[in-house]
Amino acid sequence: MKLSFREDGKRLIVISIAALLMALNLNTFVHTGGLYPGGVTGLTVLLIRVFSVYFGVNLPYSVVNILLNAIPVYIGFRFIGKKLTLYTLYLILLSGFLTDIIPSHAITSDLLLISIFGGIISGVVVSLCLLSNANTGGTDFIALFISQKTGTDSFNIMLGVNVVLLTTAGLLFGWDKALYSILYQYVSTQVVHLLYRRYQSTTLFIVTNKAQEICHVISEVSHHGATILHGEGSYSNSEHAFVYSVVSSAEIRTVLKSVKETDPDAFINLIRTEQLSGQFYRPPTE
Repeated sequence: MKLSFREDGKRLIVISIAALLMALNLNTFVHTGGLYPGGVTGLTVLLIRVFSVYFGVNLPYSVVNILLNAIPVYIGFRFIGKKLTLYTLYLILLSGFLTDIIPSHAITSDLLLISIFGGIISGVVVSLCLLSNANTGGTDFIALFISQKTGTDSFNIMLGVNVVLLTTAGLLFGWDKALYSILYQYVSTQVVHLLYRRYQSTTLFIVTNKAQEICHVISEVSHHGATILHGEGSYSNSEHAFVYSVVSSAEIRTVLKSVKETDPDAFINLIRTEQLSGQFYRPPTE
């Protein structure tokens, strides 16, 4: 586990901002709207409300959240990445502390607005953490573990798991808040899909006269291989090389820039890849 003062310092700053946004979101939208955000955070909120309503005991958010994250943190440290887990543990501790000390403040009482904008902020927080080699803990560890094993984006699976949790909340405290919470979680998941694309893939079809150079560029930039085919243009009746490759969607902008620099006249078609089978390189998680 290598440490870089400059890079790790930047990551800690971003994760600290994410922790602050997470705490503000919980105290501004989630708590004041009576929502359940899903995952371990949602389970923490649910348990706190159960003890408050049924037993008259007010549990501190930070303590409950840390205890519930113990097993997911172990999974992350053991199977995903040590540095990622340490960053995540820092986020869990800081966000829990900030959630306890920042007072709740209602911006709006409209539950639809709370669900949508709270979900957007939640998705941004999760994406910031993932892009900084961390996550928000809990089910995010499970999602990353499944993604590493299968090579596919598994956050929709976690959305299904969260629906089960939110159904429990609906049975205990009423369906209105539970259904709005499902909307909140759906919006959050879609924002993550939009901003974090490590486990999404894009297929490249490139018509070019510099096939070997472009294959070399793709390999250098993304560590992915390519296949060269040969065809004939129907309009000009001239022969062209046809480069086929699949790269991570997170790398697509860099790959396209390098390809266009190599051959400004290249014709490029991008197709979203739904599923892959076989060897596909992904950078290891620290």
